[in-house]
Amino acid sequence: MYKELTVAVVVPAYNEERLVGPTVGGIPDFVDHIIVVDDCSTDATAERAQAVGDQRMQLVRRQTNGGVGAAILDGHRMALELGADVSVVMAGDNQMDPAYLPALLDPIADEGIHFTKANRFYSREALAGMPAMRVFGNIVLSFATKAASGYWHLFDPQNGYTAIHRAALERLDLSRIAKRYEFENDLLISLNVLNVRSRDVPIPAVYRDEVSTLRLHQVAPRLTYLLFRGFWRRIFLKHVLLSFSPIAVLLFTGLALCTFGLAVGVVVIYETLGPPVASAGSVLLAVAPTLTGIHMLVNAMVLDIQESPD
Repeated sequence: MYKELTVAVVVPAYNEERLVGPTVGGIPDFVDHIIVVDDCSTDATAERAQAVGDQRMQLVRRQTNGGVGAAILDGHRMALELGADVSVVMAGDNQMDPAYLPALLDPIADEGIHFTKANRFYSREALAGMPAMRVFGNIVLSFATKAASGYWHLFDPQNGYTAIHRAALERLDLSRIAKRYEFENDLLISLNVLNVRSRDVPIPAVYRDEVSTLRLHQVAPRLTYLLFRGFWRRIFLKHVLLSFSPIAVLLFTGLALCTFGLAVGVVVIYETLGPPVASAGSVLLAVAPTLTGIHMLVNAMVLDIQESPD
């Protein structure tokens, strides 16, 4: 146990026969359960995990490859069945340093935070081992995820080194969360709808010589769609259905005014082609709603930032 908390570590693994053994072997003694989820690997991942001989380990073999999200969700379900108070995710590629596990658990044990995640972007030194394109992609994705999820104080959304309290897990509809690469982003959106308090923890990543199987041209469209859909789902569930908040009023009114102003603006521009015939009133009718709408949208974003559950 850790500070009176029963801790389970979920290790999702797909074709990690080389690194899953060191991952399992490095998990600290205070962890009560180790749940290795073999996502239908085609190599000896399961056998290498079992070869460690850790009595705390439970092996889950998926019959089909469902993606990292599906493997993690299966692990979280087993963690609940085993009675764990906290379920931690440590990927099977040994990139997540177990020495920082107490840093993830302390806010949950001491401050009532129900979700913590690692953040690799806490200093210039921490970025030294990270590929430049990965840094740029994560910065862009972090801002998009902030807007979609409402967790404006969180960064590095694709970092899978996380810890979640069973009180939050039990409230989540795990069957509705994305199963593949976009799992982390969708999880944040679902947690925000439930007002789950969250915290970023500065933890460096360990980059080895592993080769990523991620295909950006396949992931980017799916992730963009999820964030767009997730944003509107969060707004509807949290700010309309559960409580028609000022955020919803400002957002929808601002969008309506901007749309109206831009439509009038197109007409005004068309009328000024050739001999100018647009009146001052027509120009004002285009500019005033647009500026007012932008002001409302900015205020909606400010209120959304202030309501971020931390």
